[in-house]
Amino acid sequence: MRKFAVLGNPIAHSKSPLIHKLFSEQIGVKQEYIKIYVPLNYFNKKLLDFFKDGGYGANITIPFKEEAYKICNMLTVRAKNSGVVNTTKVVNKKILGDNTDGIGFFNDLKKKFTFYHKNILILGAGGAAKGIISFLKDLNCNITIVNRTFINAQNIILFFKNIPQLHCISLQDFQKTNIIYHKYDLIINATSSSMNHTILELPNNIIHPKIFCYDIFYSKKLTPFLKWCYNNGTNNLFNGIGMLVEQAAYSFKLWYGIKPNTNNVIQYLQNKII
Repeated sequence: MRKFAVLGNPIAHSKSPLIHKLFSEQIGVKQEYIKIYVPLNYFNKKLLDFFKDGGYGANITIPFKEEAYKICNMLTVRAKNSGVVNTTKVVNKKILGDNTDGIGFFNDLKKKFTFYHKNILILGAGGAAKGIISFLKDLNCNITIVNRTFINAQNIILFFKNIPQLHCISLQDFQKTNIIYHKYDLIINATSSSMNHTILELPNNIIHPKIFCYDIFYSKKLTPFLKWCYNNGTNNLFNGIGMLVEQAAYSFKLWYGIKPNTNNVIQYLQNKII
């Protein structure tokens, strides 16, 4: 029986064990999937210990995706293009890293939103943002990153140095800027603010009835970010359950060679969890 885990901090909220249990039932295999809480500065030890104890594959979540990228011996093209890793497996005693966040996000929202040639605002400059940008960069989108810590946004620009339509601005400057009404087609909240039950202070006039608003996190009610978007005039609101399941499906494919069906799992989580 293969052993899997998800490593992060915090980790108690993770639905990954449930999602992968539902996936494994689709193909009739038994597996073990656990949550591992990782204290800061202990990620490498925890991941290596898990593999030494017979672990086959692991998912990586906040805030260790960039550390996971550095520890891997081999990388998929998606991981190389993003600079972050959220999925690992052992291959011939070496760690292979992949990033499924970008394709997971795209596969979820493409059912409702056409990405090509759109103006997109991304809040946050962490691992999730990098994974999403790495996938959007080939869709001719104009992408603006807003982040509290401006140097983190600048580092993303430097990493994706061959994308002329990628820009960044500090949160402080963004709050002062006279934003053109209706400029953005999509806003993605890739910060952990919703997990912390907070919201970034943003200009109200970036919201309009046609804008799409996506929070990579989720809760039983609207997240603080999605509630703010609704209160300012849009009904096009999407939480991160779909992305969570879709990215997990590509992790599962890396481990088993089979991509599971996601529709029923997304519906189950929306009905039972949200």
